[in-house]
Amino acid sequence: MSFDYRAYLKNNPLLEELPKDQWVDLDKKETEEFSGDIFDLINTAYASIGGNLNYTSADDVTGAQGDSNYEVIDIDDDPEIDAVIVSKKKEAGNKIAAMGHDNSSIAKSKTINKQVDLLKTPGNYIEVSGKIKDILLAKGVPVVTDKATIEKVMGKKAMDIQDDGSYTRYISGKETHKILLGKPSA
Repeated sequence: MSFDYRAYLKNNPLLEELPKDQWVDLDKKETEEFSGDIFDLINTAYASIGGNLNYTSADDVTGAQGDSNYEVIDIDDDPEIDAVIVSKKKEAGNKIAAMGHDNSSIAKSKTINKQVDLLKTPGNYIEVSGKIKDILLAKGVPVVTDKATIEKVMGKKAMDIQDDGSYTRYISGKETHKILLGKPSA
């Protein structure tokens, strides 16, 4: 049995129409259709830290995280999505909530650079820790250190806010240490 590439593209219209090397917003139908691929990309990106606490299965893409915006990019020769940026509309602007990639160097780079561009634009922010925090800081993404702004953006989720802007919060019952980067509208 051989693989029928034309039939595959016919059954996956987004892949046929997805422009190369351009970020594209998915609509709800496309998000549902590619929820497995999106989850796989997110799972790959967060594998080294035990996964993303908000994405434990493909069902979370359209279920618990169904109010998110999914922006994807195809950057290589195959027609598959190679990276994703997940954001949510919040009172303080667009919060980057997750990212995903296929573990290739180019997909990682595109994902980071897209986030940097967004985070240097007013109305966009991210809550981070660990290696991604260090990478974004090295690329000049601004740190939110004003306690009143952090409290306005994060509400009661942020506890024990430090002078450097770092704080403690609980995600899925687990204590984490985070920092707010970007330019929230607060």
